Amino acid sequence: MEQLLEILNDINPGIDYETETRLIDGGLLDSFSILSLIPELEDAFGIEITPIDMIPANFNSAKAIWDMIHRLNEE
Repeated sequence: MEQLLEILNDINPGIDYETETRLIDGGLLDSFSILSLIPELEDAFGIEITPIDMIPANFNSAKAIWDMIHRLNEE
């Protein structure tokens, strides 16, 4: 999780990623941020994020992103 938080802070600093649960719904992460985030996550965690995975529920919080990473690692 620490590596994920570092990636998120590099892309869009100034957000409390540990407690925020409305990153997408609250407009804190926009489409450009997500497009920047996806290759970083893929490289860091050895996963492939497909268009099917690109839904707000998977990116609304650091925990949701972390859960997606774990799910994709298991596939």
